[in-house]
Amino acid sequence: MTGLVIRSTGSWITVRLEDGSKLECKLKGQFRIKGIRHTNPVAIGDHVGLEYSKDRNTGTITAILPRDNYIIRKATKLSRESHIIAANLDHAFLVVTLAMPRTSNGFIDRFLVTAEGYYIPASLIFNKTDIYDQNIKQILDKWIRIYSGAGYPCYRVSALTGENVEEVYQQLAHRVSLFAGLSGSGKSALIKAMEPGLNPKIGKISDVHGKGMHTTTFAEMYELNNDGFIVDTPGIKEFGLIDFGKEEIPRCFPEMDRLLPECAYANCSHIHEPDCAVKRALETGEVSRLRYNSYLSILNDD
Repeated sequence: MTGLVIRSTGSWITVRLEDGSKLECKLKGQFRIKGIRHTNPVAIGDHVGLEYSKDRNTGTITAILPRDNYIIRKATKLSRESHIIAANLDHAFLVVTLAMPRTSNGFIDRFLVTAEGYYIPASLIFNKTDIYDQNIKQILDKWIRIYSGAGYPCYRVSALTGENVEEVYQQLAHRVSLFAGLSGSGKSALIKAMEPGLNPKIGKISDVHGKGMHTTTFAEMYELNNDGFIVDTPGIKEFGLIDFGKEEIPRCFPEMDRLLPECAYANCSHIHEPDCAVKRALETGEVSRLRYNSYLSILNDD
């Protein structure tokens, strides 16, 4: 029999069966092999094969079915290991806040590069618009122009006031979506604003540092009333890329990739080559200096 992984606490994995019921499962020992490079062999969103235990109260996962895609990051404390955030996604939403806490554009761009690299469409949700002063609103306008121009849908949202919450909710219908972002960015509060019947844990912001405090401790998939599924993830402090070759990075910036046919060289790195369309676009403002600086930073990552 098969099912969908909707929750994992490390020791137990909750699987949604085909009839909608849920079964607590353990992972068969064969998956805990030395050669695996992921900290979590089974991820939220995985389709798995399983069998009941003798008493039929629990189960054992015996197979992980092939994934359509997944989104991954470098494990925080193990630089050679990776952590799969979620698998088999139709869309990835990054919840961004420009204050309390502030999301850097470098964090945004590393997330978007990963989504591009694994063929997952992505959007940006700019949350907490209710607390922004005029200066921050001007920055928000600029960032929305930049990322919309690159091809990413952007939403101005307030989980508190309800601004554009329904618009985001409509995007979740009939598909599996990921919500990711910094701790304190309001992912869980936004989910609860869209579906009040759900009960994700909602955190607080530290008065001292203005940063979010971890509340969601593990990823969990929720079933929505509009036939969608949403994956709420623990807050991420940093987003390290893994398994990307330097030659792949230019193609993960859509606004640069579109210009590649106009470059003099088919493998143009957009750094030192003559007659580079991206460098010309930098001068005209067609390519954002903010995004280009992120591109250079990612290329220089170890």
